[in-house]
This record gives sequence, structure tokens and C-alpha cells, in this order.
Amino acid sequence: MGAQPAIVAEGLVKRFGAVTALAGVDLEVPAGSVVGLLGPNGAGKTTAVRILTTLLRPDAGRAWVAGLDVVAQAAAVRRVVGLSGQYAAVDGYLTGRENLRMIGRLAGLGIAAARRRAGELLELFELADAADRVARTYSGGMRRRLDVAASLVAAPQVLFLDEPTTGLDPRGRLGLWQLLCELTARGTSLLLTTQYLEEADRLADHIVVMDAGRVIATGTAAELKTRVGGERLELQAPPGADPAPLAAAVHGLGAGPPVMDAATGRVVLPVADGPAILPEVVARLAGADVRIADLALRRPTLDDVFLTLTGQPSTASSTVDTELAGRTA
Repeated sequence: MGAQPAIVAEGLVKRFGAVTALAGVDLEVPAGSVVGLLGPNGAGKTTAVRILTTLLRPDAGRAWVAGLDVVAQAAAVRRVVGLSGQYAAVDGYLTGRENLRMIGRLAGLGIAAARRRAGELLELFELADAADRVARTYSGGMRRRLDVAASLVAAPQVLFLDEPTTGLDPRGRLGLWQLLCELTARGTSLLLTTQYLEEADRLADHIVVMDAGRVIATGTAAELKTRVGGERLELQAPPGADPAPLAAAVHGLGAGPPVMDAATGRVVLPVADGPAILPEVVARLAGADVRIADLALRRPTLDDVFLTLTGQPSTASSTVDTELAGRTA
């Protein structure tokens, strides 16, 4: 018999007035694994996290975290989970050390244990040199690391990270990825929401793609890439130019319809044999008098998966989910 899953959700529904944020979400996170929850803004990712961490009650459906019902046993759930939301929630008027000690005391640790745990996390997150500075003097990346550290004070069985590397520079992002890999290697179960497809590719054992409050695809990164297809022909319109003529020119040449990203001027065409169709692509573009800034043939990435499944780029600008999160904070 296998280990009890860290998270199970069945048919979660949540509405905010006329807006349905979740429309029947099923989700499972095996113990000791990392599941990446992807989707454009407004997909319902943050709403799902808030229900699973007992900050919201579902309108329908049920969910369990570490075997505990998130509604009927909410207090017990809070004792076994850690949460780092989209925005750092540390107290800017306390030092880094004081923030972590305070969280430890609120989590039920004794004075000595809270002091010891704060010191361990400050070292782990490379904040020891700034431990006695007030948090409002920290850089954005330092505040983010402190916030994630705070979510780990009570050594949670299950950790929820809602876009944890937003605002971090590339070095800070890589550093946090390494820390998260170390945590999961020690047995922590992790549900991660992110807009960075590379982050999900790097960290997640399994990926769940959401759109419009529903789960639309699940699988490993490799499985999702295979589902999207083989090679991709990527055409880039000149700056400021409409990519629609590019999409029209190559329509019918690929293994599927072209997918257009109007915001970036990019057109992606799935192809079975890219080199073989390149002459026809060039001929069609010339015949239609359509100019391009760049053309590339490559293997699919998670960005292609995201764009193909949701019809939106990974940097989707819809703000519905953010607004709903603000209403329920």
C-alpha cells in the first residue's frame, strides 16, 4: 500500500459573486513530491492554494492535506503546512531574526527552540549577515527569501509556495531553486504555483495546468512536451508589426494550426519535419510580401505547452486571479 498523498482535492468549486474562480478542480500531490501548478493569471491557482491552506472555504468539493480535512480540521491543517504567498508578508519594522523568532513562537515553539530555528534558517537562506537589520532595509530578493524562510519555521510536512521567485533576479532565483531542491530531498512535499515555465521544468516532478478555473492537463514536463508535438517553427514579426499575416501565410503547413502571440509578435507552428517545409515557408512569406525579424526551428518547451493548451503566453496579463486574491486577503 502506497504512502498517503500529501494533498488531495476533489471537485473544488469557489465563486466570488458572478465570477467562478474554481469550477471543479481535482488535484493530488504524492508525499515527498513537487507538483507545479501552472496557468495564466485568472486561472484559479491562488484561489486553490487559499482553500488548501484553510484561508478560504470551498463552495463545493472536498480537500485533504496530510490526511486532514481542510474544512472540518482546519486548525490541525494549519499546524502541518507552511505558506509563502505571492507577496512577502514579513514585518518591515522587525529585524530578520525577530521576524523568524516571532513566527516560531506563534507556531508554538519555546523561546530557545524559536531562537535556534531562526538561526538555522538565517544561515540556510544566506541572511545571517543581515539578521539584525530591520526587514524594511532588505532588498526585494532578501525579503522574499525571509518570507520563504518564515514558512519553514515550523518544519511543515507540506509547503505551499505561490509564485515564490517573483521579483527575484536570476541569481536569487537560482539560489532559491537550490534551497527548494534540498528541502524536497529531505521529504518536504511541495505545491508550487509559478509563471516561470523554466522553474516548473526544473523543480516539478509533476505538472498540473489550469485555465478558467479548471484543470486542463496533467503530466510530467516530458509528457506535456510530447503531447504538444514534435518540432516548432517560430516566426517573429518585426517590432510593432501585426503577426496575423505571418500566421495566415504559414497556415496549413504544419502538423497543427499556428498559434499567435499578439503581445510579443510571435507565431509558433507545430511541424512534423521542419527542414522539409522551410522552402515552402520562405516561398509563402515572399509571395505574401510578409517580412520577418527572425525564424527558428526548435524542440518544444513548456512555454509552447502553456501557449498551446491555454491559448495565452506564459506572461499572460489578465489580473482576475490577482484581484480575487486581494479581495480574500
